[in-house]
Formats: sequence, structure tokens, C-alpha cells
Amino acid sequence: MLEKVHKSSLPRVKIVQKIYNLLMNPNAQVEYPKSQYKKFIKDVVEGTMERSEMIETTINEHLKDDIDLKKTDKLLKILLFAAVFELLFKHNNPKNVIISEYVLAAEYFLEKVQIGYLNAILDKISKVIRKDD
Repeated sequence: MLEKVHKSSLPRVKIVQKIYNLLMNPNAQVEYPKSQYKKFIKDVVEGTMERSEMIETTINEHLKDDIDLKKTDKLLKILLFAAVFELLFKHNNPKNVIISEYVLAAEYFLEKVQIGYLNAILDKISKVIRKDD
């Protein structure tokens, strides 16, 4: 019988937690404890933070009628930025996997309405960013 995966063990949940921590405590030292996903988590967290302006430009360019980042909830914005980073730079992960993983992670942080919204905007932007998938 398969064990149910705990939400807190999902790598994307840890990514969101670490980015949130960096945004709240800019001088904080981020630690990446041993885990089979350590390199992946570190790559996405650091890549999202380093390329946040580019990610924001991409979102504004393709979703200007769907989202106003200035008025968007911080956690929804973190989920969106990390997912867009993966869509742009982690081509070994299929876009549908990225979207479903972030929607699952969102269940840990957001209301149902926000989760549905996140799913819709990720689906829309993924079709533009990854036309080939």
C-alpha cells in the first residue's frame, strides 16, 4: 500500500517557504538541509530570487489583463514567480507537472478560489512560454 505524501514534504512547499523567508528577512542566511531535492530546491529558490525582475516582466507581458502584481497576495505571487521560473528554465520538467505541483503546494497556503486562479493563470502563461510542450 502506498503511503500518502505529506504536503510539507513536497519540494515546492519548501521552495515557497524559503522564498517567503528571504522576502521577509532579506539578510537571512538560507539553509538547505539534506534532502533528495536539496539541489532542485536551491536552484529554484536562488534562480527565482536572482531573476525576479525578468519573471515579473514576463508575467506583465503575457498576463497584463489577468493579474496586477502590485495588488496580488504575497504568497500567490511567490507561487506564481517560482512556477514561472521553472517554466522558463527547468525544461526537464513537463509544464503540466510544474502546474500541478504548484497547485498542490498552493493548497497548503491559499484559499480554494486563489488556487483555481493560480491554476488558470499558470495554464495560460505556460501555453505562451512553452509552446512546444
